[in-house]
Amino acid sequence: MAGLIKREDIDEVRQRTDIKEVVDGYVTLKGAGLGSYKGLCPFHDERSPSFTVRPQVGRYHCFGCGEDGDVISFVQKLDHISFHEAVEKLAHRIGFELHYEDGGSGPNREDIGRRQRLLDAHKVADEFFRAQLLTPGAAEGRNFLYGRGFDRAAAEQFGVGYAPQGWDSLLKHLRGRGYTDAELKLTGMFSEGGRGIYDRFRGRLIWPIRDIAGDTIGFGARKLYEDDQGPKYLNTPETALYKKSQVLYGIDLAKRNIAKDRQLVVVEGYTDVMACHLAGIPTAVATCGTAFGTEHIKIARRLLSDDGSGGEVIFTFDGDAAGQKAALRAFEEDQRFVAQTFVAVEPNGADPCELRQSKGDSAVRDLIGSRRPLFEFAIRATLKRHNLDTVEGRIAALRESAPVVAQIRDAGIRPAYARELAGWLGMPVEEVSRAVGAATKRAAQAASAPPGGGQAQSHGQGGGQGYAGSGRGYAGTAPGVAPLPPSAVLPSFNRPDPRDPVAAMERQALEVALQEPGMLEGETWQRFSEARFSTPAYLAIHEAIRATGLGFSGDPVRWVEQLLQEVPEPLRPLVSELSVVPLPANTSEGVLRYCKDILARLFELQITRVKAEKMGQLQRLDASADPEEFQRLNRELMQLEMQRRSLRSDA
Repeated sequence: MAGLIKREDIDEVRQRTDIKEVVDGYVTLKGAGLGSYKGLCPFHDERSPSFTVRPQVGRYHCFGCGEDGDVISFVQKLDHISFHEAVEKLAHRIGFELHYEDGGSGPNREDIGRRQRLLDAHKVADEFFRAQLLTPGAAEGRNFLYGRGFDRAAAEQFGVGYAPQGWDSLLKHLRGRGYTDAELKLTGMFSEGGRGIYDRFRGRLIWPIRDIAGDTIGFGARKLYEDDQGPKYLNTPETALYKKSQVLYGIDLAKRNIAKDRQLVVVEGYTDVMACHLAGIPTAVATCGTAFGTEHIKIARRLLSDDGSGGEVIFTFDGDAAGQKAALRAFEEDQRFVAQTFVAVEPNGADPCELRQSKGDSAVRDLIGSRRPLFEFAIRATLKRHNLDTVEGRIAALRESAPVVAQIRDAGIRPAYARELAGWLGMPVEEVSRAVGAATKRAAQAASAPPGGGQAQSHGQGGGQGYAGSGRGYAGTAPGVAPLPPSAVLPSFNRPDPRDPVAAMERQALEVALQEPGMLEGETWQRFSEARFSTPAYLAIHEAIRATGLGFSGDPVRWVEQLLQEVPEPLRPLVSELSVVPLPANTSEGVLRYCKDILARLFELQITRVKAEKMGQLQRLDASADPEEFQRLNRELMQLEMQRRSLRSDA
């Protein structure tokens, strides 16, 4: 089991990784001044770019929605992976070996290299299958797609391919690309017989199965020919890459829309995913030959930010017995969600693909729109198992359905469904309510015992793991630090008024300090640290800078990261904003002049304040009663004036 990654290694990964190169893989960036880049925000819809990346300080900030962070948090949020996973992914990207605390270990170089070879082999196979779909031998595969309403553009969008009917077409192709048989055995794309390995997928339509980051990790294959003795659908077996309990087909295409719309639609097959996306339901995914289980729920909760602030999971199932059984299995996992769960079943049993074929895109959208709460579906399914025409049947149905009603999380809805259940059973409301109340009480007692057996409430914190001996955590409480008690009061800061000239001056000075800490060396640091900021938010940031010192000034990335650990939590977004806002200069010389000018104005403002204080003291002083103090104040005023003139001449 991997331990905590050492803090110095995380700092090294953060420092060595070019955030612009990483962000460019997700967002089209254009220059926005010296050392700054802008693009359309990947976290919210916008028409004018407000998402800013500042490689020099290693951070991004959206001036539209407020999302901000470093390269680690960017990968964490966009790929919907944990902090630990994001660091390991970036470390592999730059070829850096991580070290772990507490005797833990991470993936070694050999394992990383083997995994990358497997990923590369899948990528080559993916390209091979897609190319084969355009050949004359794939006519049956193309006919299958066209017959279900999918044209060439749809096939390309979802990467659909074709496996030739021969025994070694893919094998020869991958051998020709330098892969050994020992490596190919690990991919799951080949079967083994007395004469060696041969293609697992032959004469089938192929769907690439990708992980959340978009890497192909397996394939799903649909039978096309009558003489194919295999199952209708054949998937990659379990491999080092492909774990069917952790895979959702279409997650790479749907993840951003799931996160944005706070909706996840779970369908049953590859063509159903395609039909939903093409019909305007881009949040659809499917399991791969297994039920929607615990590991899938973990993925879904991360995507939905499943923290109680909304979101919905919609299951679509066939109307037959197998579909009802699948829906009830999903209901058993319902309590693992905070999001509301629903079920959408077409009355005639049609799946989304069939519905789109027969009635068009709008029918698919209507199906999803007609969703019903999953617990209502579960209650009605329970009642169907009993003969409600007899007293014994109704009593048995009540005993089985009351615990289902008791599982409804919303205490306000629960009594209403108890009354609905009474109507469906034809029994007195009081009797049904008592049964539901008793079931609720039993459920509460079971949840409270044994101690520690309840479900953890930390789901949805989005990232989970920080560095060892940490300071700041990401998207949650800092690792190793106890959460604040409910009574703890964090300081609150009003956003500074941009029309206030003093606040504007202080903001500009902090922008320089954060983005160009090298300007603060020597005497300049002494002056800056002694400056008095009057705007509360900027004062707190200035105090954090003083507390941090100049230990990281040679490395702006670590400098800003250290400041983020020092400032009060509510001010971290403001620090991030100040660290990326473009400075008004187009050349290195222009930046230098601007920074010197801003710092000179800050120091001049400081001198003016001190002069005003000393002038007040001088006016209140009786010169004849204390001539020495009078002379001292006059000398200090003269020195301050000389300093002020010197600043102007230097600028």
